[in-house]
Amino acid sequence: MSKPINNSVFYVEFPATDLDATKRFYAQAFGWSFEDYGPDYVAFEDGQLAGGFYRAESVPPSSPLVVLWGDALEDSQAAVEAAGGIISKPIFAYPGGRRFHFTDPNGNELSVCGEA
Repeated sequence: MSKPINNSVFYVEFPATDLDATKRFYAQAFGWSFEDYGPDYVAFEDGQLAGGFYRAESVPPSSPLVVLWGDALEDSQAAVEAAGGIISKPIFAYPGGRRFHFTDPNGNELSVCGEA
């Protein structure tokens, strides 16, 4: 990871009720790599941003929406579904492009956006 830019997001953490299922999901759907730090934390690298998942009893119903980029949106949605993700909002248009929302095995909601 390169040196963070002042006042920019450089790391994001998510709650996870099942760290093993979380690693399988993101590795299969997006090709992320992981490093375990004990039984309650796993860090990830997606090629651009780093972050982690921490063991939690539950996932809060409201949290920030993290948006991933997808060069081929239909392929990204198919990969999410094949990995066991739940599509909460199928692909839709918005000003500037298209996107879909999904939940991971823990109930975290994320989005993947792409060009129109």
